[in-house]
Amino acid sequence: MSNCRFASAFKTLEHWLKYQLHAQEHFTLWYAAEDSQFVRFNQGKVRQAYPVLQIELTVRLILGERHASARINLSGEFEQDTAQLGQTLTQLRGILDVLPADPYLLLNTELWTSERQVPGRVPELQQVIDSICGLSQGLDMVGIYAAGTLYRGFANSWGARGWHECANALFDWSLFDASGEAVKSTYGSADWDAQVLSDLFEKAREQLHHLSTPRISLKPGQYRAYLAPAALDEVLSMLSYDAFSAKAFANRQSALQQLHLGQQQLSPLVNLREQPSSGFEPGFGHDGAPRQDVDLIRAGQLVGQLVNSRSQAEYSLQANGADQQEMPHTLVMAPGELATADVLRELGTGLYISNLWYLNYSDVGSARLTGMTRFATFWVENGQIIAPIETMRFDDSVYDMLGTHLLALTREQALCIDSGTYERRGLDSHVLPGALLEHLTLTL
Repeated sequence: MSNCRFASAFKTLEHWLKYQLHAQEHFTLWYAAEDSQFVRFNQGKVRQAYPVLQIELTVRLILGERHASARINLSGEFEQDTAQLGQTLTQLRGILDVLPADPYLLLNTELWTSERQVPGRVPELQQVIDSICGLSQGLDMVGIYAAGTLYRGFANSWGARGWHECANALFDWSLFDASGEAVKSTYGSADWDAQVLSDLFEKAREQLHHLSTPRISLKPGQYRAYLAPAALDEVLSMLSYDAFSAKAFANRQSALQQLHLGQQQLSPLVNLREQPSSGFEPGFGHDGAPRQDVDLIRAGQLVGQLVNSRSQAEYSLQANGADQQEMPHTLVMAPGELATADVLRELGTGLYISNLWYLNYSDVGSARLTGMTRFATFWVENGQIIAPIETMRFDDSVYDMLGTHLLALTREQALCIDSGTYERRGLDSHVLPGALLEHLTLTL
């Protein structure tokens, strides 16, 4: 196992816990830590810069077919942390006394080890600040930078052990026009490249220039459209909540139920894979199951689903390391043949959509999504950006957007890293192309 202080502390806690067990008791441990630096920018200047060091431990106590879990925050001091962990064990034993047996508890008692360090290069903080402030000169820029190393660990009383380290950096920012409209951009990478950031700023500046022209008000209807990777990411993130879950399919609650039943299909251009082997997520889950790469959609047909141990026990399926929610965390969509440089020409006349906003289902059963255009959505004529449009609501089915109305996917893919920081920085990421659609339905 890695000799970093987090790995050593985790191994010490695991060793201590083994000697606290009563007869026939077992445990699993899930460890999540981060050593991050955050910087908040407003009007192109640093407004707040602060480090975050946090360690969380989730312990599950198992006795026969009964189990209970608790999550605690650790200090990194052995005596203090073991005292807290000992109190938690006592509490969990009291809970187990009154819990019924869990008929779908399926434990992975195999002996395995896993250690992975995602190669990463986080730049010096002052270097990043100087670069961002320089690129923002003369611009009304608002953004947040988050970078550092994240750690994940798993261990159980049967001897399985996994350790994962990942260093990356993410900058999520918006450039505002005097009208209040904005161009939103995100750059995230395990290998920070100042030139890539500079190129993205230049692209955002160009879009900001277009935002200064009077906005066009469109009537509801169907319009030819291009969804940039960030917009497509919003669509797939919405589907990720339940669409690929084995339990949702079994209960007929998946948004892609009709695809599962063979009543609908997507475009043959759509190939989608859950691919933890290439992402930032660890190769093991909270319950100790090694995660597997899973083909979900191949040539428009559903060929796989995400199955955790509970679904394996309940529905007689083969688990593939999915988490408790059976959600994908590292989606990869295969590219197409359309060069990104040719997007405007191929779009011709229609909508260039940089981002989508506030997505939700309007009809889960038919995979209909609704949301808003925002952050630099432009009207294009004859391959040229003419003007930004007033914010509009779209309402369309995934079977249309990624099915009958999908014309092409771009040859280039973009890495979309989860920018969420609720409770902790996330490790989710999607690798996606852009999508050219024959029609997208605007309603309001």
